[in-house]
Amino acid sequence: EHWVGLKASDGIRRLMGMGVRASMTQALDLDTAGILAADCGYTIEKVGFDPSRYLAESPDGELELKPRSPVVTIMGHVDHGKTTLLDRIRNAHVADGEAGGITQHIGAYKVRTPGGDIVFLDTPGHEAFTAMRARGAGATDIVILVVAADDGVMAQTKEAIAHARAAEVPIIVAVNKIDKPDANIDRVRRELADEGLAPEEWGGPNICCEIAAKQGLGIDALMEAILLQAEVLELKANPDKPGRGVVLEAQLDRTLGPVATMLVQAGTLRIGDAVIAGMASGRVRVMTDDQGRQLEAAGPAVPVRIAGLGMVPNAGENFVVMPDERKAKEVADWQIEQIKRARAVSAGTRVSLEDFFSMVQSGTVQDLRVIVRADVQGSLSPLIDSVSKLKHPEIQLRIIHSAVGDVTESDVNLAMASGAVIVGFNVGIDPKAQHLADQENVDIKRYTVIYDVIDDLKKAMEGLLQPKYIAKLIGRADVRQVFHINKVGKIAGCFVTMGHIPRSVEVRVVRKGETVFTGKLSSLKRLKDDVKDVKQGFECGIGIEGYEALEAGDMLEFYEYETVRESIDPVS
Repeated sequence: EHWVGLKASDGIRRLMGMGVRASMTQALDLDTAGILAADCGYTIEKVGFDPSRYLAESPDGELELKPRSPVVTIMGHVDHGKTTLLDRIRNAHVADGEAGGITQHIGAYKVRTPGGDIVFLDTPGHEAFTAMRARGAGATDIVILVVAADDGVMAQTKEAIAHARAAEVPIIVAVNKIDKPDANIDRVRRELADEGLAPEEWGGPNICCEIAAKQGLGIDALMEAILLQAEVLELKANPDKPGRGVVLEAQLDRTLGPVATMLVQAGTLRIGDAVIAGMASGRVRVMTDDQGRQLEAAGPAVPVRIAGLGMVPNAGENFVVMPDERKAKEVADWQIEQIKRARAVSAGTRVSLEDFFSMVQSGTVQDLRVIVRADVQGSLSPLIDSVSKLKHPEIQLRIIHSAVGDVTESDVNLAMASGAVIVGFNVGIDPKAQHLADQENVDIKRYTVIYDVIDDLKKAMEGLLQPKYIAKLIGRADVRQVFHINKVGKIAGCFVTMGHIPRSVEVRVVRKGETVFTGKLSSLKRLKDDVKDVKQGFECGIGIEGYEALEAGDMLEFYEYETVRESIDPVS
C-alpha cells in the first residue's frame, strides 16, 4: 500500500527499527501495518477480499423475472427407448441438416415447438443426474420417465423414480412401444401405481403419455404435456444480470483446449465474459449453441459450449461471470480451498444411524431416509413391511429406494443426494460403491438377521443406538533395554518388529503373554528427535504415560480403534 507522505526507504527503515525485515514490494500483516501506520499518524481499516460476494446471486425483483424454457431430463430402464425418443424429438423439431450428431457431444439441446422452447439434457444415466443434484446444481425442472409397454416397470425404472423423487422433480411418464403386439398399458399403469405414480386416468397426479418413439406416435402430445407441467411450475429467471448456471459436461479438445457445456440458469453469458467454474477460470473466447452456430450471448435456459477456461471443470460445478479475469483467478483460487474444506466437512456430516437422533435434536435432519437392499424378493418384501411399521412421534422413516441385489454405486450416489442410510440384508457391496461410500462417508450397514435391522433402526430413532468400535492391532515392538532419565522417567529402548507405531495410539504392555498395562504414549523418539511415526525394522525410544514398571523383554502392542459399520460380522 502507499503511505501518504512516507517514502519507501523511510518505511523500510522504520520497519527495521521494529525488527521487521521487509522489501519494497513485500506485503505486511495487519498488526505490523497497524503499528507502522500509527507511527506515521494514520489509522488503517481492514478491507478483506471477500470472494463469496462475487459468487452470491443477487435477489431478483418480481418485475425483473421473465418466463424461461423448461429443462428436461429423460430417464428409464435400459432398452426402453430413451435414446430413440431423444433422437425422434431432435429430428422432428430441429431443421434438417442442422443436428448432424453435434448434440451427442454437447449433451444438451433446445427444441422449438408451437407452444414454446424446451431444453433437453442428454445425461449418461441416473448416477450423473443424482450426482449433479447432490452438488446443488438443480439443473433439471422435469423428468421424463420412459417405460416400455411390453416390459413394464423394471429395476432401473425404480431407480429412476427414486432419483427423481430425491431431487423433488415432477415426473411425466412416457409409456413407449405401444405399437408392440405384446404391449400391456394397463399392466404398466398398475405397476406405476404400485410405485406411487398413479396416472391421471386413474385419478392420480401424474401425467402419463402413450408413445411409440420409433414411429413418432404421441411425440406432440408428450411435448404439450411438458409445456403444461412447465406452465404449472411457473419457471422464471432474470436475464438482465451477469450470467450464471451449471456445467453439464466438460472435456479437453485438441484444438480448443478445455471446453465445457454449460446451461445458463440466470442472467446472460456473453463472448468476452470472465468466468469461473469451480476451480477453473478464464474468459469466454468461443461460444456455440447445440447446432455448432456461433453465439454472441445466451440467456436463461440456453445450453452453450464454451472455450477459454484454463482447465477442465467438473460436471455439476456452478459457473459465474466475474468482473474481470484477475478477479476470476482470485475467486477460483479461493474456491479451490473452499472445495477442499467443503469435501472434508460434507464427508463428516453424512447421516449415520448412530448419530441420527442427535442430528434430529440439533435440527440437522428431520426424517430418517433409508435405502434397502436384499438378496431375494422373498426377503425384501417382509423387510420393507417391518421397517415401514416403525413409528416415532417426532421422526418419519422413509424408504426412498429398495431393490434386490448387491449395494451399487447408484445407491451410494442416491444416499449422498438425499442424506440416506443404506441397509443391506444378506448382500455384498460393489467395490466401486464401497470406495465411494468410504470416500464420502456414506453409512452402509449389512445384516444377516432381519430382527437386527428392525432393532437398529428403532434404536436409531429413539437415540439409543451407540457406535460400536473394534481394536485393530497395527504394530508390535520388543523392549530391548530400559533407561531412567531424570525429570522424564522410564524410557524403553525398543525395536519395531511388526507394522508401525504412530504417536497417538493405545499401547498395551504384554509380559509373559499377559497384558499388564494399557495406556497412551508420553513420548516417541528416534535418536534424540521427537517423531510422529516409527516403522517396522527401526529402533526407537518409547515413554508410556503413567507407567514406570517397564522391563527388558516386555512386548508392546499398539492398537487403533475403528468404527464397525455392520451390527454383526460382515457378509462375505
